[in-house]
Amino acid sequence: MTRVLVTGATGYIGGRLVPELLTAGYDVRVLARHPERLDARPWRSRIEVVAGDASDPAALTRALEGTDVAYYLIHSMGSGRRFEVRDRRTALAFGKVCRESGVGRIVYLGGLYPDEEDLSPHLGSRREVGEILLASGVPTTVLRAAVIIGSGSASFEMLRYLTERLPVMVTPRWLDTRIQPIAVRDVLRYLVGAARMPADVSRGFDIGGPDVLTYRAMMQRYAAVAGLRPRQIVTVPLLTPGLSSHWVGLVTPVPSGIARPLVDSLVHEVVCKDHAIDQYVPPRPEGGIGFDRAVELALTKVHDLDVSTSWASASTPGAPSDPLPSDPDWSGGSLYVDQRDCTVGAPPERLWKVIEGIGGRRGWYSWRLGWWTRGLLDRVVGGPGLRRGRLHPDTLSVGDPLDWWRVETLERGRLLRLRAEMRLPGEAWLELRAGTDEQGRTLFRQRALFHPRGLPGELYWAAVRPFHDVVFGGMQRNIAHAAERTEDKP
Repeated sequence: MTRVLVTGATGYIGGRLVPELLTAGYDVRVLARHPERLDARPWRSRIEVVAGDASDPAALTRALEGTDVAYYLIHSMGSGRRFEVRDRRTALAFGKVCRESGVGRIVYLGGLYPDEEDLSPHLGSRREVGEILLASGVPTTVLRAAVIIGSGSASFEMLRYLTERLPVMVTPRWLDTRIQPIAVRDVLRYLVGAARMPADVSRGFDIGGPDVLTYRAMMQRYAAVAGLRPRQIVTVPLLTPGLSSHWVGLVTPVPSGIARPLVDSLVHEVVCKDHAIDQYVPPRPEGGIGFDRAVELALTKVHDLDVSTSWASASTPGAPSDPLPSDPDWSGGSLYVDQRDCTVGAPPERLWKVIEGIGGRRGWYSWRLGWWTRGLLDRVVGGPGLRRGRLHPDTLSVGDPLDWWRVETLERGRLLRLRAEMRLPGEAWLELRAGTDEQGRTLFRQRALFHPRGLPGELYWAAVRPFHDVVFGGMQRNIAHAAERTEDKP
C-alpha cells in the first residue's frame, strides 16, 4: 500500500483530500501542529498523525519516514509581513528532507498565474514555492489553480456574499478580467491522480474547469443559480487592490488580510495555457464540472449544513496558538481573570445545549451593539470580526472557528474553552463550564482570561474592564435564562 503524507490537513483542501486518498486506497499519514483539531473528523481513526510543524526538520523527518508521496498544502496567505520569507524557508526545508528521506514524489497546489507579468507578492510567492520544490531533486507535481468553487472555500464565500448582499455595486476594473474557475471536486481529483504520475514526470500543470468567465459574469451566473435578480454592476478605475480588499473584508466574512491575495490574483488574467494534465489524470467526459454546476453543488452543501471544511478551518495567520497553561503553573506574567459563578434552574444537560450553541446567528447573549461594534472594529484592522460564524448551528469540535474565537478545548457536557483570534494586544480566552455544586444544583461557571502584551495590553484591559458587568454579566444571566426556558425534547 502506498503511504502518503498530507500537510495542511486542518485546512480547507487538506481536510477534504484525506478522505479522498483513503477512498483511493492509500495509507495516509498527517503532519499537524494541532493534532487535536482532527479528533472530530470521521476519518481520524483511519490515519496516522504526527505532531509537528512543517518548518521543523526533525518533525518532518519523523513524518516522512517510509513515505512514498508527500502533499505540500501549506501557504502563508494573509499572514502579514515577511510571508514570502516564511514560505521560502518552509518550502526549502520540506524539499530537503523529502530528498533525504527518499520520498518518491512531492505534490503541491499553487496558484495559476500569467507568464511575463509582474505578479502580486502572493502569486509571486506561490510561483517561487513551486520552483523551489521542482528544484529539490524529488520528482514534483505542481498543480496551478485559479478560483476554487466549493462550499467553504474563501473564493466561493467572497463571491457568494458580494453577490447576495449587494444587488447594486460600484466595483473595481478587475471584475472584467478573464478567469478560469475550477470546482473543488475537480481539484481533489487532480490531487489524488497526481500521486500516480510516472517517476520521470516533474513539472507544473495548469488546472481549470470548462468555463472561462469574467468575475462580473461569475457574479451574474451565481445570482441566476441562487435565484436572485440580476446584479447591477458599475466599474470604476479608482478602487485599487488594497482598497478593494478592505471593501471585501467589510462586506463578506473573509477578512481583508485573506481577501487581499485573492483580489491580487484576480487582477491578472488567469486562464489555463494548456491541458497537459490530461495525459496523466484522465479528464471527465464532459471536460470537468462547469461553473453553474459547481455553484449548485456548493449551495446544496451550505443549505444542508454539510460543509466539511472551510477557509476558516485553518488557523488565523498571526493568531496565538499556544494553549492556556494551567493556572497554578502560569509563569507568563500577568493573567487577568474575570470569573462569575451562578446556579441555574435547569439540568446541566440543558445548560450545556445553550453553551454549545453560542455564537453565530444566536449571538453572544448580551449587548448586541457592543459585540457588533467590537467585531466591526476588528474587521477594519484586518481581523476576522464576527462574520466567520460557525460551521454547524448546534455542535462544535476542537479547532472550529466561532466568530472571532476558535474552539481550543471541548469536553462535551462540561467545558467549552475558546481562544480569541481577534486583533488584541495580548492573548484572551473565554471558558464556559456546566456542572453541579455541593447541593446538587446546576452550576454555571464563566471565566474571561487575558494575558497582556506590554503596556498596550495593560491599558487595553483597564479600558474594557468597566464593561465586563454588561458584557460578561449579561451573557451569564441570559445563558442561564435561556437554559431555564429550554424544554427537554423526547
